[in-house]
Amino acid sequence: MRSSGLVLLNFYFSFVFFNPILTEFQVEGAFVGTYGINYGRIADNIPSPDKVVLLLKQAKIRNVRIYDADHSVLQAFSGTGLDLVVGLPNGFLKEMSSNTDHAFTWVKENVQSFLPKTRIRGIAVGNEVLGGGDSELSGALLGAAKNVYNALKKMNLEKTVQITTAHSQAVFANSYPPSSCIFKENVVQYMKPLLQFLNQIGSPFCLNAYPFLAYTYNPTEIDINYALFKPTEGIYDPKTDLRYDNMLDAQIDAAYMALQDAGFKKMEVIITETGWASKGDSDEPAATPENARTYNYNLRKRLAKKKGTPLRPKTVLKAYIFALFNENSKPGKSSETHFGLFKPDGNISYDIGFNSLKSDAAKKHFSSSKV
Repeated sequence: MRSSGLVLLNFYFSFVFFNPILTEFQVEGAFVGTYGINYGRIADNIPSPDKVVLLLKQAKIRNVRIYDADHSVLQAFSGTGLDLVVGLPNGFLKEMSSNTDHAFTWVKENVQSFLPKTRIRGIAVGNEVLGGGDSELSGALLGAAKNVYNALKKMNLEKTVQITTAHSQAVFANSYPPSSCIFKENVVQYMKPLLQFLNQIGSPFCLNAYPFLAYTYNPTEIDINYALFKPTEGIYDPKTDLRYDNMLDAQIDAAYMALQDAGFKKMEVIITETGWASKGDSDEPAATPENARTYNYNLRKRLAKKKGTPLRPKTVLKAYIFALFNENSKPGKSSETHFGLFKPDGNISYDIGFNSLKSDAAKKHFSSSKV
């Protein structure tokens, strides 16, 4: 039986994040409200896209990111009212950077042809490209982003579909304390012109931030309560005279400081991935169902407050949670396959205020076929 706190939280989210009266007059952009989710599909046991739509609508999660532009997903989202960010995979960047016609064709076939019924609100051009060590790919990112944007502009879609690209913590030279954060020297040559372009077109800085990973790599130096949004002394940043009671806020403000150092003080930071694994390898002891529940429940409460960070208190934090499902075909450590809020059958992985699919008919429809 769910606690009254979870019931109240679920009601609050239902009202704020999916109420058409509140969202109808929002400024155009790829994100409405404060809560979204990543719908990854590197798995052989997750449901087909039309059944995923049922789950998302019942959970009242409006903002959704995918990592490609799969047509079966785009078609399933048609007429649903869900806002979708599609992905241009890293493998396409060099081609899109060098060939404007290919960029135009990609946008036409994967974006324009599905609008307006499918509410594609953004294109994520690549994912975690900078800081990854591939100089050719890093060099192609800006050109690809520009060519995709120019294609949107030719179609008069540049004010409807936002261009972004997500970065990992690997772009930063130092992030503790937050005020010391700058971009790595080998990243700056690519990052600064990219930021200039994103600033010109009004796009935010997108960050994939994982307190789970930070704690996993430094368990003796980081208080797990600090990583999980639980009561703790936190940290104090003497340069800014700010105190942080959770790691995610500190990671975000570190990004703001790096942007400020690079000359982009007013650029907004949006979290495009964050989450906590519910299972991991022997060297990932913090990957437990209880810790995953605690992080995601407390993060949901944090986002529901619609507040900013200590450094940017008036800029409301927005975040996409990673991820909708466990993805059993992802390579790497066991934790990579255990970030899902939901199981493939539509049941919750753990209780953070969402429901499993309610009706027997819906459950039957949901589990009747798989991709």
